[in-house]
Amino acid sequence: MKKIATFIICLIIITVAKADILKTPLNKTNTDSAIIASAAVSTQAKRDTTFVPVVTIVSSYQDVIYKRRLDSIKREVPLDYNDYVQTYIDIYTAPGRRDDIARILGLTKYYFPIYEKAFRDAGIPEEIKYLSVVESALDPMAVSRVGATGPWQFMFATGKLYGLNIDNYVDERRDPIQATYAAAAYIKDAYQDFGDWLVAIASYNCGKGAITRAIEKAGASDFWSIRPYLPAETRNYVPAYIAIAYVMNYYNHHGIMPRACEMALKTDTVLVNKYVSLNDISRVLNMDIKQISGLNPQYKLQIVNGTDAAPKRLVIPKIDKTSYATLYDALNNPNISAAQFAPITASVNETSAFKKRPVSAENTTSKKTGRSFITYKVRRGDTLSQIAEKFDGTSVEKIKALNGLKGGHLTPGMMLKISKG
Repeated sequence: MKKIATFIICLIIITVAKADILKTPLNKTNTDSAIIASAAVSTQAKRDTTFVPVVTIVSSYQDVIYKRRLDSIKREVPLDYNDYVQTYIDIYTAPGRRDDIARILGLTKYYFPIYEKAFRDAGIPEEIKYLSVVESALDPMAVSRVGATGPWQFMFATGKLYGLNIDNYVDERRDPIQATYAAAAYIKDAYQDFGDWLVAIASYNCGKGAITRAIEKAGASDFWSIRPYLPAETRNYVPAYIAIAYVMNYYNHHGIMPRACEMALKTDTVLVNKYVSLNDISRVLNMDIKQISGLNPQYKLQIVNGTDAAPKRLVIPKIDKTSYATLYDALNNPNISAAQFAPITASVNETSAFKKRPVSAENTTSKKTGRSFITYKVRRGDTLSQIAEKFDGTSVEKIKALNGLKGGHLTPGMMLKISKG
């Protein structure tokens, strides 16, 4: 009896000790406390990414089932499993999140085919499409607290750098097609710079400069090694991506049923060479304006500002031949003129911030010449995208072409030709 009593007392002491440990925040030497703010999927989002929720203590357990499931869906991008990833899986599959996930799953029927085509064309892994869920919850109208906009949350300067048109009429950061091609180009550049898909994904959140500095501090180039040296949001950004990849494939194991997609899954594309309002188009087609504007979120004033020199894309639900004839007549109305659609001056956030973290231009050391280009001496930590941002009228692709560069690797001290514009 004494031995049994002693055993029971020891068991109670161990149980109490475990409870105390679980109540105590994990020490930073063991793991980082994530400080990402609560997700907001409207244009009033308070964070740079809209679907990375609050985490104060990461999970202290691992489950072999989750690891096997992640392994089974892994393609080119590593889907590592650990406590950080498990924490986000728990969050995204929790009862309070299931409605959000169900809605997003419905939207994937429309958006994912667009993403997959753009990524195939760019030659990057299609599974990176899940990153848009982390960025915006597939909301093309999402705007972060610092002005990152659209399904891929581009900042103004980075969007312009990757070819997105932003003016009084149009913000192509909201355009699912154009913005996805821009995101694919950015991630491809980052992969060429760093040679690791998870690091390239992390770069999309914090910028290539922050990645370069983290690699120097860590003395390694894989994500999990450089993670402690990255900004707090980025440390959790990659685990959130892996968790979303899991949830998008195994939602049915967690009692989540996709909602029906409210957007037209079968669409037609029309090139418009005149100024015409989406309201007029919806009236001609006898459709709800929300349906038309939802397919064309890039038009800030709900005006398609096409011209003969630069026709604009209009996406509409698939229609029959009779409706096409009516639409064609409306679009070719001789009484329509651009003067009818003068824009209200719109304020645009023209910050020079690079993605979410500003890039200092103080390292710029250029030497003007009488030629059609200037020269730039590469400094330690420079990337092609950072250099392109410093100079008007150039881009990553232009720098590569002018200097005969195939990849994105730069060596400190090398001289680059930069076109004058």
